[in-house]
Parts: sequence; structure tokens; C-alpha cells
Amino acid sequence: MTNAKVLLAMLLVYLGCCSNVIFLEKLIKSDPGAGNIITCMQFVFVTLEGFFFTTKCLTVRNKIPIKQYIKMDMLFFIVSVVNNYAFYFNIPMPLHMIFRSGSLIVNMLLGVLILKKEYSSHKYISVVTISMGIFIATYASSKEIGHDASTEGDADDEKVFWRFLWWLVGIALLVFALIASALMGLFQEQLYKKYGKHPREAMFYYHALPLPAFLIFGSDILSRMSSYAQSEPFILLGISAPKMWVYLIGNIVTQYICVRGVFTLTTECPSLVVTLIVTLRKFISLLISIWYFQNPFTALHWFATFLVFGGTLWFSEVLPFKAKEKEE
Repeated sequence: MTNAKVLLAMLLVYLGCCSNVIFLEKLIKSDPGAGNIITCMQFVFVTLEGFFFTTKCLTVRNKIPIKQYIKMDMLFFIVSVVNNYAFYFNIPMPLHMIFRSGSLIVNMLLGVLILKKEYSSHKYISVVTISMGIFIATYASSKEIGHDASTEGDADDEKVFWRFLWWLVGIALLVFALIASALMGLFQEQLYKKYGKHPREAMFYYHALPLPAFLIFGSDILSRMSSYAQSEPFILLGISAPKMWVYLIGNIVTQYICVRGVFTLTTECPSLVVTLIVTLRKFISLLISIWYFQNPFTALHWFATFLVFGGTLWFSEVLPFKAKEKEE
């Protein structure tokens, strides 16, 4: 039964996460400011599913006290909103994926500073490798800013400068999200040590408790809901629906399938297996984004991708290394 659950979880991860990239990028290319409505609808969908099937309309007693979730929920909300909002600042999807794959850097740094962890030398080297990859990918993408401006007829130096500055804000948001995500990982590790792992419960409360915070973006979300309803029709098998709503619903459903698969893997598989599966999934998603949407991807981008994903696999000891040192 466990093997069947693992195979099903892997299918959910690859099918859900990889198809999610297509729906997300279609949304972002049509509306770069769609981050708030995407995040809000994802939270609402997971909350409704969890309300009926996980908590049985709140009749199932939670294993972890609600107050313990508060700190985690704040960070989870911030990370989710910021990651999606970064697209508004001209961050291309491939760079977004590469950047988010660098979470090990901050996780390790905070582990050393806060938890006083010690790591073997190969892990420090692999983190440096990942850092170099992210820096190279960011540099390669920054060169595209001026090229895109000249292609669109906005080669004026001042306009290029402001586009670049706007892009830098997006990079700053991604850095902030990486740090917040790493903090969330540390808090989650301590929480699970004390109360045990309860992934379905955590998934529900992570999404349900922060819902009132979306009132901050209420006017933006409502205006986009209205405009999406007026978007051009998407026709499939003779059935017509607003294109943007089709993309949004597709994104929500595939995101849920993806997250559900990952949550299942973390409870059924060793961490190394999960890392390998998720890293491979990210690489496939990156290839889909480059091929399907014809996103610019230079030799520098490919080199950076090799450094980031190779460093991740090496850090996780999926790739072999000669001297194995004890980690404390």
C-alpha cells in the first residue's frame, strides 16, 4: 500500500506541478499583476477542501494547537503573496524558478546562525555552487532588460533605467521570500519535532487562518474577478467560458494536486528521495517554460541551471562525493 501511495504521490507531483507551470505562465503573460487573485483563490480552494475532508467541518480535533500555527501562517502568507507578486516586476518565469530553487542557501545560513548547526565541507561547497548559479542566472536575466526594451522600441536610456530598477524590486522580493521561507522551514522543523507530522492538518490551517489578510487586497481581487469574467471566450468541446477564469481555475486545481503530492511524499519517503523527485520536477517545469513559451534562455542561463540543480543534488547527497564527513 505504501508503494502505491508513493507512486500516486509522484504522479500527482509531476502531473500537477508541471501542468501548473503552463496555467500560471498563461495567467502572468496575460496579466502580470495577477499575483493577489492567484494566491487568494489557491488559499480559498485548499481551505474549502480541508474544511470538508480534513477537519470534517471542524469536528476533527487538531493535533497541533492553533496558537502554534499563527507564526507559521504569517510567514506562509507572506511567502505565497510575495512569490506570486514578484511577476508584476518583470521577473521571467525561468529566473523565478531558478531563484526559488536556491532556498538551501538561506536554510543553511539560518541553521548555522539560529540553531548553531554544523555542516560538512561538501555542503558548504555545494551552497557556494548554488549561490554562483543564482548570481549568474540573475546577471544573465539583467542583460535581457535592455534587449527587451530595444525590441519594444523603448531603447531610451531613462526608460531602460526605470525598467531595470523595477526589475530589481522584483529581485529584492524574491530574496525576501527566500529568507521568510527558510524561517518558516526552521519553525516547522521545531513544530514537527514537538507535535509530530500532521501534513493534511497543517495544509488546512496554513491556508485557512491567513484568509482574512486578503481583505487588504480586496479591491484589487474584486476588480480582477470582474475583468476576468469579461475576457475572451475559451472554447473546449463546444463549451465556452472566459479564458482568464479557465486559466485561473486550472492553476488552482493543479497547484492543489502538486502540493498534495509533495505533502504525501514528505510523510512516505526519506528526505533524499523527496529532494530528488522535487528537484527533477523543477527542472522539467523549467524546460516546459523555456520550450512552450519560448522564454529567452542563453548559455549563461543553462550554466546557472546546472550549478543550481547540481549543487542541490550534491547538498542532499543524491550525487556521490568522495569524503563523507559527519554532520552534527
